[in-house]
Amino acid sequence: MKGLTQSSQSQEAQKTLRREEQNRIFAVVRGAALLVVAVFLANSPCAPQETAHSYLGFDRNIYPGDAALPILRKTFAFSSYWLSPPPGEKTSAWSGKRELFRSLDFGYLVLFRGPQIRELEKIWSELPSNRSAARQEARAEKKATLDARQAAFAAKKEGFPERTVIFLDIEEGGRLPAVYHAYLRAWVDELASAGYRAGVYCSGMPVSEDHGATIKTADDIHNNMGKRDVLYWIYNDACPPSPGCAFPQDPPPPSESGIPYASVWQLAQSPRRKEFTSRCPAKYAADGNCYVPSDLAHKWFLDVNSATSPDPSHRK
Repeated sequence: MKGLTQSSQSQEAQKTLRREEQNRIFAVVRGAALLVVAVFLANSPCAPQETAHSYLGFDRNIYPGDAALPILRKTFAFSSYWLSPPPGEKTSAWSGKRELFRSLDFGYLVLFRGPQIRELEKIWSELPSNRSAARQEARAEKKATLDARQAAFAAKKEGFPERTVIFLDIEEGGRLPAVYHAYLRAWVDELASAGYRAGVYCSGMPVSEDHGATIKTADDIHNNMGKRDVLYWIYNDACPPSPGCAFPQDPPPPSESGIPYASVWQLAQSPRRKEFTSRCPAKYAADGNCYVPSDLAHKWFLDVNSATSPDPSHRK
């Protein structure tokens, strides 16, 4: 009887071991199956996807005034902020206003005025004809270096931290001349040396060239920047794709502007350009400008922007 009992115990122990091994195998197989199902659901077109949100902002050359900011903040997440005098102005009325913007939790589009093409082409015309192209570009690069240093100095004076994106305002559209690309590359490099990031405000609208070809200024710059880190704030107020003078809570993303790599899209300008806005579903005011709905007295005509961040120059 004793030998039989030991044999029975041995058989029971073996059965127990087999059951434990089967349970371990089952647990591994079950875990793998759940992992496969989770991956399938995550990649399924029917699965809920996290959608990117776009933010509404405004820009204008002239500072709207301290009293306007709380009203404009009800509609906009960010605002332009000029470090240099805006086009046509001798000074910047934005200087010293950063703390007020911060108190209202405004994001920023930090701006610095860029040269016009004729300014840089003048550099070429003033050089002797026997000078090399490299020497001609060096003159443009020198100007870019000085401008970038001035922009970085102004940004620090206003309290903007390092890594803030400073957008160079380029008003002219179409293909830029080689001297302008030399300027831009030097501008980007010098800002990086000063601890800031570079951006460009430029056209994202097609301009006709010879033989039926078209060019967009943003693409022209993008193709000439190499691997440099540049953010693009593009303007395209043509309808479509622009919704016109509109203030949706969830504005169309910058990628719908026609420039897929854009970070900011200026989708409406003041005053309106009739040749591009005649088909806009959202109408401009009778005087041709765009006003925020809360501005019942029409005091602050402005341009409307969409961005991938509520603070495009700080990249929140």
